Amino acid sequence: MNKAWINAFRLRTLPLAAASVLMGNILAFIYDITNTSTLVIFFLTLATAFELQILSNLANDYGDFIKGTDNDNRIGNTRALQSGAISPAQMRRMIIVFVLLSLVTGVSLLLKAFQELNITFLFLLILGITAIAAAIKYTVGKTAYGYKGFGDIAVFIFFGLFAVLASAYLQTGYLKWIMVLPAAATGLLATGVLNVNNIRDIDNDKASGKITIPVRLGEKTAKQYHLFLIATALSLLLIFSASRYSNPFDFTYLLSYPLIIINSIRVFKTPPSPLYNTLLKQLSLSTLLLILLFGASNLLSFLFFSYGIFF
Repeated sequence: MNKAWINAFRLRTLPLAAASVLMGNILAFIYDITNTSTLVIFFLTLATAFELQILSNLANDYGDFIKGTDNDNRIGNTRALQSGAISPAQMRRMIIVFVLLSLVTGVSLLLKAFQELNITFLFLLILGITAIAAAIKYTVGKTAYGYKGFGDIAVFIFFGLFAVLASAYLQTGYLKWIMVLPAAATGLLATGVLNVNNIRDIDNDKASGKITIPVRLGEKTAKQYHLFLIATALSLLLIFSASRYSNPFDFTYLLSYPLIIINSIRVFKTPPSPLYNTLLKQLSLSTLLLILLFGASNLLSFLFFSYGIFF
């Protein structure tokens, strides 16, 4: 695998995919401590999420290149097709490879989780196929929804509600309504990452006919929208923890809040520029850190509640 393909995969985007799966498994731990969940299910879920993310990255590279959106005026990192290191035909073949990989690991995951065909199996299979289609149709084709301002909704659903709740369900076999709060928070943070990306490229996207949310709202309102996304996500996690409070360890994850808040302030104050590449990466990694600390909070809380000690 040469460097051009590594760049095309955009491995820096994988923390968000990991964050969604981790949040789902944390919820499974919280609500079913004694469940018979397996590491196999966790790693198959993680692999499927990574493959879908890479598929989305490849399709995004292809769609934006074909439509002329990836050009010399774009502020973001140079894409694989834009640089000429990979041809459109090679990219199409790799997209097919990751569609097949996603199907193989996704079906394997469902077979491992359910052991047999049933309505839930078929329902999740349909949702998985929908996720594959959504990854491709974000920028590919005449009806690409990313060019009509619907990318934020798709990210919220597939990185938040679907990824988190499905990950939890595959481990426990059931869901609780309150799980929607951390699932929505995860989706909002992922949407925030997309919004940073789109604010960065607002001028070029507008000139290329890519009508993202920042293009629709304008830079100032898009930054206000960003603050809304982040503030709502952080608030939903606080509401979730407060609703099941048992001891102070429940809020250990608050240690990550300053990083996300400072990042949001910098996004608000900084005009679109290459600096957004750094801000985007910071928010993505801070989201992963937040969810890791959220898991640690609940583990520490469980140990304190069970044993009355901290170690």
